[in-house]
Amino acid sequence: MERAAVDHIQQLISDEVTKRFPDTEIVQVSVLQYGDEPVVEPGELLVRIRIAAPEDEAGHERALDAFRSAHREAIERFRDELMRRLPEAGRLEFLAGGEGDQGVFLRIMLRASRSLESRALAGGELTPVMARLAPADLETLDTLITAGIAPNRADAVRWAIARIRERPAYSKLRDRAREIEELKAQF
Repeated sequence: MERAAVDHIQQLISDEVTKRFPDTEIVQVSVLQYGDEPVVEPGELLVRIRIAAPEDEAGHERALDAFRSAHREAIERFRDELMRRLPEAGRLEFLAGGEGDQGVFLRIMLRASRSLESRALAGGELTPVMARLAPADLETLDTLITAGIAPNRADAVRWAIARIRERPAYSKLRDRAREIEELKAQF
């Protein structure tokens, strides 16, 4: 997405945040796109709202807890409206802390249909797995997304694993692993 379009979206969201949370000191509203941060997938936007908080980590946590308690319903309405008006937004984050801080996050996935949890609850037998990937690995997954092979990184990983299972060597490897487990059981 062109930077000017992202800046325009950022200004609209900033205005909306000021209206919805008038009693909160908003330090910064950012709209990040693919390439701005590794967590943002191709075609996705991340909306990050930074609220004022004391400089220590405990202060960050208190500020975020107080914000969440005071604005639970407003956060839900904002999330729903953001999903409807900005389908590219896949994540919403509220961050307590200063601009140079990592701070404490309240992360909200916007597209529940893309989340592993919602798929598992819908009857799929999916198990969430967290992996730390190197930049080359992320680039591989993002290439699969950009090429249209997978809609997101989780599906790209599942696609790649399915390709491994299709290889004849995998069934041999699986058989050997079972033999090893049987031998271990004999000890």
